Amino acid sequence: MEHGFLGYRSTFMLDFVVSALLLIVPLLLFSLYAVKIKHNFALHKKLQILLGAVLLVAVAAFEVDVQIMHGGWQNIVKQREVPLTPEQFDYVRNVLYVHLLFAVSTPFFWATTLILALKRIPNPPVPCAHSSLHKKLGWISTIDITLTSLTGLYWYYVALVAGG
Repeated sequence: MEHGFLGYRSTFMLDFVVSALLLIVPLLLFSLYAVKIKHNFALHKKLQILLGAVLLVAVAAFEVDVQIMHGGWQNIVKQREVPLTPEQFDYVRNVLYVHLLFAVSTPFFWATTLILALKRIPNPPVPCAHSSLHKKLGWISTIDITLTSLTGLYWYYVALVAGG
């Protein structure tokens, strides 16, 4: 297996998604700053649609790469320069399961938040009757994507970096 662009025995798409996970939380925080502090609802809307679309495409390409092109995450991890012990491999799998709890729920929360906002918030966006529910869904989505990012970065570290 080739080295990913981050320098580990990974894939381009795995390294791309890890890089996206590093960028998503600061961009999300900027989007929240735009809406909460600057009251720039239009910028917030554009950023959320852009982030959602980029993540959807990136994750779809990532899944094709990992599952179809490389036969699953196990095959990628088994190509490490320093192999994992069976106990380490089990730990990596368990970390992945925790990550997947958040990673699987994130698109559902984000899509629900975004679709309801597009249907119920006026264009151009301004506070409205849906704003209260939108804020709740938005915070759930924000927490979920943050936990997706943190657990995904940790998985990459324990699976491909640590002890290597």
